[in-house]
Amino acid sequence: MAALTIDFFHDVVCCWCFNISSRMRSLAREFDLDIRHRSFVLQASRQEMAARWGTPAEARETILGHWSVCRDVSDRPDLIDVEAMRMARFDYPHGFEAALACKAAEAIGGQAAHWNLFDRIQLAHLAEARNIADPDVLADAARGIGLDAAAFTSAMADPATALAVEADRRTARQLQVRSIPALIIRDTGTRLVNGPVEDLRAQIRAAAHLVA
Repeated sequence: MAALTIDFFHDVVCCWCFNISSRMRSLAREFDLDIRHRSFVLQASRQEMAARWGTPAEARETILGHWSVCRDVSDRPDLIDVEAMRMARFDYPHGFEAALACKAAEAIGGQAAHWNLFDRIQLAHLAEARNIADPDVLADAARGIGLDAAAFTSAMADPATALAVEADRRTARQLQVRSIPALIIRDTGTRLVNGPVEDLRAQIRAAAHLVA
């Protein structure tokens, strides 16, 4: 089958992105996919959180309702700890700092490092109920995947990293991406429909045959 390139738009705070990331990892190995990671920040500040969700308490309760639904269809429900995040002593975090972290990892170690850090930050968020808007938490996650601490700190502060986040947002607007996770096969323009790994496999196989 023909090799495919897939743009994967995601946000670390998105529980649905957590579900699909592990599925895409297995499919990337099976089909030799080139996954290109795109940061899609749902809300980039406390102000944007308030505008979208209301008070911090309202935001937490509404978003954790989404977590519960997502956990019900997850391949790894044990890693989505709704109650731990409900009891956390910080406001539900926005995703901008974590997007910077992922782009910093990408600057250091390419797409593989972006994906590894994305998954590690999602674990910190969903399974460990840590505040992923906290730079110290992000730095700890970066060390956890083996990134050099000084290089990571420098890349996080580099203006080019923020520009890379904005470039992904601009690409999303151009492609009319309005919700995530969004997976777009560059070779065909096909947008994968989120679902179980079997459904994703069938969609990828069909797209591969189109470009064979």
